[in-house]
Amino acid sequence: MPEQHDPEIAAVIAATDDLARELDRAHVFHSWSAQSQTSSLVIASGRGCRVWDHAGTEYLDFSSQLVNVNLGHQHPAVVSAIREQAELLTTVAPATVNLARGEAAKRIVAHAPEGFRRVFFTNGGADANENAIRLARLATGRDKILSSYRSYHGNTGAAIVSTGDWRRIPNEFARGHVHFFGPYLYRSEFWATSPEEEGERALHHLRRVIESEGPQSIAAVLLETVPGTAGVLVPPPGYLAGVRELCDRHGILLILDEVMAGFGRTGRWFAFDGYDVRPDLITFAKGVNSGYVPAGGVVIDEPIAELFDERVFPGGLTYSGHPLAMASIVATLDAMESEGIVDNARDVGETRIGPALAELAERHAVIGEVRGEGVFWAMELVADRGTREPLPAAAMGRIKAALVERGLLPFVQDNRIHVVPPCVVTAEEVDEAMAIYGEVLGSSVE
Repeated sequence: MPEQHDPEIAAVIAATDDLARELDRAHVFHSWSAQSQTSSLVIASGRGCRVWDHAGTEYLDFSSQLVNVNLGHQHPAVVSAIREQAELLTTVAPATVNLARGEAAKRIVAHAPEGFRRVFFTNGGADANENAIRLARLATGRDKILSSYRSYHGNTGAAIVSTGDWRRIPNEFARGHVHFFGPYLYRSEFWATSPEEEGERALHHLRRVIESEGPQSIAAVLLETVPGTAGVLVPPPGYLAGVRELCDRHGILLILDEVMAGFGRTGRWFAFDGYDVRPDLITFAKGVNSGYVPAGGVVIDEPIAELFDERVFPGGLTYSGHPLAMASIVATLDAMESEGIVDNARDVGETRIGPALAELAERHAVIGEVRGEGVFWAMELVADRGTREPLPAAAMGRIKAALVERGLLPFVQDNRIHVVPPCVVTAEEVDEAMAIYGEVLGSSVE
């Protein structure tokens, strides 16, 4: 918790927030933003599920920043591990052997399916997907990558073109990408009326896309196991297993993007553990070390990894397996194991978040649908439940501002509020957040 100060000191501290804003406006160029319209919210520190500015104004973080602070802010074991590694060795070339790197890889593959033994480390999720695409193309000798329109895979060359949302369009400089519609029953592209119909028809659509593109030209299907930024779209029964079957039929690799959904977010170590599917390549980042140091990677099925035992893999990064990042991964995964964090995410989702969101939906007509699992949920807001017309951007802006004003940091995307607290969230913190959501949705919209 922030310390209390006398009025004189408090004034100096408040001025620090002003200085932070001044420096930001003068010198920082922000991502995905018109630079004149960036946030003025200052975050100086945090602990667990809470953050605060220099003046001590506190916020309950139900965004997990960018859905990456799975272990919560400033976990002492992870902070200590980074400090200890910094005192020992701050950086090392990726071609050398380093104990922290090996320990991190060992812990990651321990949670992967049998047959995954090796990890290629990257700096984040975008270059994890970038290198998974490269591996798939090299392994198959094919070019095309199929991915969903409702997806986000990162902001590097191939990853952004694999992305399906609007951010792809001004960045389409990579070749060999084809998009299809994945399942989304609430706004079905397939006139489905049940999850089973949606899954079957989405698989039929994907099969026709594969046939029309030429199976022999397709290297991989790239999917977020549970699409996150696109709306926390929990796949219907049988869909991912059906995608796996289509890939196997045509010699196509399956890449599952677990960048947002992995390492506890769904109440499982990997989201795909709940869907009867085994990928060929797994990409990860974010929750693997709670975002404390930039890190990501690709977990590689052994038949693919073996292709490069004697053949050079034409890819690499200066900071691949950076010691500080590796130490933070080891400490994060050890803490998640010893403290039962993944179980907490599952339990709090089942017993608190899910029921509370359902109750909110009963009280507020602006909520068209709630969906999710673990600590990975979305409320889809609509202007009219009958037509499912999305709530306009201006109304969403008012809701976001009202939530922040009441001390809650939301994750707002399009016409949705994503309810994505850290995996360490308590029942009491969930109740606190739900009361704020309810107050805002009752006063700002209705």
